[in-house]
Amino acid sequence: MRRGAKGSLALLAATALLLGGCTTSAPKESAVSKESAIPSETFVTEESVAPAEGPSGVFYEVFVRSFADSNGDGIGDLNGLTAKLDYLDRLGVDGLWLMPIQPSPSYHGYDVTDYYGIHPDYGTMDDFRKLLQEAHRRGIRVIMDLVVNHTSSEHPWFVDSAQGAGSKYRDWYTWAENAEQATPSDGATGSDPWHKGAHGSYLGVFWGGMPDLNFDHPEVRKEMVAIGQYWLKEGVDGFRLDAAKHIFGDFKSTISTPAVQQKNKSWWQEFRQGLNAVNPDAYLVGEVWDGAAIVAPYLDNALDSAFNFDLAGTLLGAAASGKSSGIGFTLSRMHGYFGKVSGGRFVDAPFLSNHDQTRVLNAVGGSVDRAKLAASLLLTMPGNAFVYYGEELGVAGIKPDEKLREPFPWTRKGGSPEETTWQNSSYRTEEASVEAQEADPKSLLNHYRKLISWRAQLPALRLGTIASYDAGNEYVTSYLRASGDEKALVLHNMSEQLQTVTLPESNAGQTSFAKLTLTTDDAASLDGRTISLPPYTTVVLIP
Repeated sequence: MRRGAKGSLALLAATALLLGGCTTSAPKESAVSKESAIPSETFVTEESVAPAEGPSGVFYEVFVRSFADSNGDGIGDLNGLTAKLDYLDRLGVDGLWLMPIQPSPSYHGYDVTDYYGIHPDYGTMDDFRKLLQEAHRRGIRVIMDLVVNHTSSEHPWFVDSAQGAGSKYRDWYTWAENAEQATPSDGATGSDPWHKGAHGSYLGVFWGGMPDLNFDHPEVRKEMVAIGQYWLKEGVDGFRLDAAKHIFGDFKSTISTPAVQQKNKSWWQEFRQGLNAVNPDAYLVGEVWDGAAIVAPYLDNALDSAFNFDLAGTLLGAAASGKSSGIGFTLSRMHGYFGKVSGGRFVDAPFLSNHDQTRVLNAVGGSVDRAKLAASLLLTMPGNAFVYYGEELGVAGIKPDEKLREPFPWTRKGGSPEETTWQNSSYRTEEASVEAQEADPKSLLNHYRKLISWRAQLPALRLGTIASYDAGNEYVTSYLRASGDEKALVLHNMSEQLQTVTLPESNAGQTSFAKLTLTTDDAASLDGRTISLPPYTTVVLIP
């Protein structure tokens, strides 16, 4: 049942925001507790839930290893990515998120051995500077993954720390006499957090190859701020912060306690303050895979954004089910809450999938039409939308993680010099390639281009807030977007059948949407007050 803007606030407060996880193949966290729902007392009046306007762009998440090869070794690299910036420019994105590019013993890079270096598979620091220069020339910001919660077990800091008491870096990690006696022992991710070494047992929440740094040690905090400052000085525009709630959230029994939450918040505020000394406009988006009440404190003078995991599930669920969703109602209240906590500086970070999650095509049952619908939902949301590489082509993929991070398909049959071959492509099809979709106006690729271009055309989509709207049709998802005096009504036909929506008669003080300005299907029409929506069609109306 759809609810209007003045529907029951208890609905939202009672909604547990589900899902959990991390950036590795470690076991995912369990469903979020009911305490993570937005506190009902947050919403006292209608005015208190009005979210502030914020900037809005489209970021593209890239796994460099899989994207484009420049030297024929089968591994994607920075120069390969630089050579493909025009493709991303045509797609319309104005931001890049680079998965880890620092030296690491693993293929994915989430266990760093040198925070100041570039992985030799990917190139050199000069190659990275060239990428930054060329991206900025095209108006594309670049943020990089920064993994501060843990290092690799091969990092020189940990190698020294493992030598025993008295080693220089011993206290940079957390040690116990032995794993059997170490407490607590309930790892926050569901796996055993303690791992036996030659001189005691060390804490590693995700797995033994990723020992957790000890952020109670002032030198650790100082060094991590210095690392962030170093990359900002190199020209990076910000960071995606991995496992942000696990800096002090090591154990299931304590991760949600006020003390642990406050320590996490304090650290990220310290980190933000340190970065401000170099670039106060640096963009920070955190992986806080939890509910709204847990996420909110990170937005208080710390992170600009936290990935909206709950919204991702909502968007994909709606696209897969074919039923309407009260996104506008729920999201406007969430934004109001986050806006209040952040002093109006919050920017949402909606997405559909990432390197840890089932790809969109699989999540919507293999239907390209529903994949287009999911994209339409995402790209008409407020905030910085994040698109995982290959989703614009309908690349498929399910766990294990390697299958979510396969080579990017530039050509129908593969074999082109720029394509990576570091692993086989299990899900490759000729249709899911740039070559196959480039010139097809009805392709998924061109659908993404169209929806991203809409954001550039309409300030209400690019900058605006979101509010609920009742279309009176159980198969049509609807919401209002607004930026200043500019307003837009967004309607999505979630079904495979034609749907109609009758707009209300104009009343004093109520916006009348009289012009069908944008549509994904030219067969959509507005006849008087009746809108006809072909299957899976999205339209935008303005006054």
